[in-house]
Amino acid sequence: MLAFIVRRVFNAVGVMLAVALLAFVIFRFVGDPVDMMLNEQASQTQRDELRERLGLNASVGMQFVHFVTNAAQGEFGISYRNQQDVFALVAERFPATFELVLMATLLSLIIGVPLGVLTAIYRKSRLAQALQFVSILGISLPSFVVGIMLILIFSVQLGWLPGFGRGDTVKIGWWTTGLLTPSGRAALVLPSITLALFQITLIMRLVRAEMLETLRTEFIKFARARGLPDRVVHFRLALRNCLMPVITVTGMQIGNLIAFALITETVFQWPGMGLLFIQSVMFVDIPVMAAYLVIVSFIFVALNTLVDMMYGVVDPRLRSQHVKGGANAH
Repeated sequence: MLAFIVRRVFNAVGVMLAVALLAFVIFRFVGDPVDMMLNEQASQTQRDELRERLGLNASVGMQFVHFVTNAAQGEFGISYRNQQDVFALVAERFPATFELVLMATLLSLIIGVPLGVLTAIYRKSRLAQALQFVSILGISLPSFVVGIMLILIFSVQLGWLPGFGRGDTVKIGWWTTGLLTPSGRAALVLPSITLALFQITLIMRLVRAEMLETLRTEFIKFARARGLPDRVVHFRLALRNCLMPVITVTGMQIGNLIAFALITETVFQWPGMGLLFIQSVMFVDIPVMAAYLVIVSFIFVALNTLVDMMYGVVDPRLRSQHVKGGANAH
């Protein structure tokens, strides 16, 4: 088990080093940081001092080492646009993105799992076929189209929900949340539905496929032969055996939701990390772009590594396969 964990951690470190190299290339070679941080009236002495302070006079290899060391400590420099510490700027926007992703994940589970079970149990009914058709639309439609449609219907025409912003927030330490205010909860509805739509269809189709496979197994046939009611067979036996793949996919998709929330945040002007990244691209704010890439990649890699470790704990066959693979390599 220890060898399995070490292997996964080394893989995660390798991926993060590759991401750090990409972020360093963006940070170092997309324009001159000195020209972007100083105005045209700056003297040559000021430019030389700033270049020395940023470590740009060192070799490229040493600059990369310094970049990785600073990134590991949460130091990404100063934003060109806001003249603030980049990590503090990203940390200020992180609660909004996390809140949006959390609600989208909960919606996908609350809606996707029951719909998957229904389409599997009543797979030949018109309702199941209609849900299958809607799921195809949910996968096919881009999230910005869904977001604009929701704004047009529920915000512009009906006036039920706000179409942009986060509403009123409450500050708890350095964390901010809109879940404790009515306007904050209302503002969260449309963007969370937009972000969750793809995830809902994915989980629904996954649960349906797993349920259909489980319902054909021998232990389900034995349970029916014993006279157990359909409610127990479907929800206590079959569904329980379908949840592991759902949990795995949900855990892996959280990283994707954080990464791709930038489209939803842009449509709804949601003040999260994604909107910050889009604004940094528009103003060529290289430190913010590099920090966003590293932080989101770290979240994604960490979640995938944790899921792999959970799989290794739950399924001993994975550990034995890695042990055999290592033995064969020798």
